[in-house]
Amino acid sequence: MNLFIDQNSQYTSRSQIARVMTEGWAATNLYCPNCGHHALTQYEANRPVADFFCSICRDDFELKSSSRAFGRKMANGAYAAKMQKLVSDTTPNLVLLRYDLSRRQVRDLTCVPRRFFVHSIIEARKPLAETARRRGWVGSNILLHLVPKVGRIDLVRNGEVMDRRAVLERWRKTAFLERNTGTARGWLVDVMICIENLEKETFSLNDIYECEDRLEQLYPGNQHVRAKIRQQLQVLRDNGYLVFLGNGEYRRNT
Repeated sequence: MNLFIDQNSQYTSRSQIARVMTEGWAATNLYCPNCGHHALTQYEANRPVADFFCSICRDDFELKSSSRAFGRKMANGAYAAKMQKLVSDTTPNLVLLRYDLSRRQVRDLTCVPRRFFVHSIIEARKPLAETARRRGWVGSNILLHLVPKVGRIDLVRNGEVMDRRAVLERWRKTAFLERNTGTARGWLVDVMICIENLEKETFSLNDIYECEDRLEQLYPGNQHVRAKIRQQLQVLRDNGYLVFLGNGEYRRNT
């Protein structure tokens, strides 16, 4: 992977130059972190679904670029469309690229597998004002700070290219989430978020029960939240994300 960005562009706008440069770099250098194929193929311009796809496994990827570090949340498209993608399970994988124009270099490159995009990670923005051209339109934010660390896979970190085999291994580590869709996947990811928020490598069942109120708010139709938590912990244990230590104690295996 060559981190140098070609600055040749016909545009004069800084934002347009950055977009063309980063898309061109991605088309030349990005590989598929799902199947390991050496390159991704760029979709035609202005495609609403995604920016790139893998010709082997057919996974889609959406590229977001910035000269600054990505914060706790990132603006995205229309909220209704984003929710529909979650329902239909057509959300693309997200690629976050941070670049340094002065160095003409990619500094950070992180992939978030689409399996981590669940309802709780998408936030509706305030509707546009009545005076706006698209009055009433509701956009969305992706709450990046809620994505578990295991779901933020670095391909480049501080200008250093990560080992490709390690990237593929990390990607496969949570592939079991793909066997679930909709609410079932949402429960798993939300319990993973609760576990990470504990900031403990080893935790107890009582520790995770502290998330009961939050999960009740996310799933108001469920009257047996504690039983549902225990079910998710068992699934996470069976798939190697957790190690059960006995007596209601667990250890993160990440």
